Amino acid sequence: MKIGILMTGHALPDLIEDTGDYDMMFATLLAENGFTFERFNVVDEEYPNSPDDADGWLITGSKHGAYEDHPWIPPLEAFIRDIRDAGKPLIGVCFGHQIIAQALGGTVVKFDGGWSVGRTDYEIEGETFSMHAWHQDQVITPPDGAQIIGHSDFCENAAMLIGDTILTIQPHPEFTSHILSTIIDQRGKGVVPDALLEAASATAQTPTDSADFGKRMADHFRKGA
Repeated sequence: MKIGILMTGHALPDLIEDTGDYDMMFATLLAENGFTFERFNVVDEEYPNSPDDADGWLITGSKHGAYEDHPWIPPLEAFIRDIRDAGKPLIGVCFGHQIIAQALGGTVVKFDGGWSVGRTDYEIEGETFSMHAWHQDQVITPPDGAQIIGHSDFCENAAMLIGDTILTIQPHPEFTSHILSTIIDQRGKGVVPDALLEAASATAQTPTDSADFGKRMADHFRKGA
């Protein structure tokens, strides 16, 4: 099964050197499922030709806001609707979660409650998953017909199912402790309050349930194929 990865940003240079860009982080998370991967740098205005270019699709995180004025965002939103209409399985993570919601009629804002950073517990489909968060933006109004299947104490709409083919998640199952620690050191200071960074650093090495959620993602792709 071929998964098309829609890149809506790029990782920090040190992370690209150590772990690969965002597409490689997801390839690692989803390894041993028999998937192949092709990346499309939509943030650089490189788009697929058709939803049929892959059997399933994944939208990555990004430093950008879904509501920002960038030339690559409207074509991405149109492609999201094309994927939905084609019935292909689609997963969105962090920015991917948000842009899917926005493309299908929901609302995304810079949340006035601040940031969620570091290891966070999410209740998803009746189970608790601990995963790393890194976001201020939130989906505050889900699209019509979306089923909210996950939340945290900070984020009310943290995971959604839309129909049978679309799964979205606010936290980052692809983030390891090393990835999170590098982002804290190189991107967090001066942006995220120091107290939140310190708390996230203190738990960065604590095991998460990201691998388990990776299995949930793989199941979603296979079910929709």
